[in-house]
Amino acid sequence: MVRLPLTPAEVERGQRLGALLRRARGDRSMLEVALAARVSPETLRKIETGRVATPAFPTVAAIADVLGLSLDAVWAEVTQPENDRRVGQDVRERLAS
Repeated sequence: MVRLPLTPAEVERGQRLGALLRRARGDRSMLEVALAARVSPETLRKIETGRVATPAFPTVAAIADVLGLSLDAVWAEVTQPENDRRVGQDVRERLAS
């Protein structure tokens, strides 16, 4: 099966997802979070750095659960354009507290 190249929007969404997960991870080690989510540390690293722009839904759900993020909040953060991050700001404020 030939996979079509990602669009710039998909790449940007993947980068926003990775940044969100990295912020949510905070001081926890990548290994700790990956093992708790039952994914490899390499997979988590690739998602956090944006190298895997379209990770599988169960993978995102497992990581979000370990990090205490709702899937609604994750979706809102990664799908909003850069200049309209009202819900994303709420997520960042929650992570900062």
